[in-house]
Amino acid sequence: MHKSKSLAGIIGPTLIVMVASELKLWNPTLYDDQIVPLIYLSGVLFFVAGLAIVRSHNIWVLHWPVVITLLGWLGMALGLLRMFFPQAYQGNFSNDISAMVVEIILISIGFFLSFKAYWPQIRQEK
Repeated sequence: MHKSKSLAGIIGPTLIVMVASELKLWNPTLYDDQIVPLIYLSGVLFFVAGLAIVRSHNIWVLHWPVVITLLGWLGMALGLLRMFFPQAYQGNFSNDISAMVVEIILISIGFFLSFKAYWPQIRQEK
């Protein structure tokens, strides 16, 4: 559980800040001119981060730590897609509603992981 809380303390705030900084409210033109090498580089970073998470935390339980493992696998998959098909991401952000739904989900996951990492653990006395 200590490893899960430690990783959640890094992943949670990172998700919140990363997704919030990409919102159209803050950066309305962020995705207007994407270049293929930059998409590829972000894919490499997603893949490496996902691989590091999976290598250190490949836990499949019916409890909250599985969220960390799933994020690791999703990061690897997203990284591979961005590395092998970077042209598919150029100018592909026209649907604002679906992007907003994904952003809300990711920010919610970030808050959930931050809560799990930083909220004091309640000890049950027997």
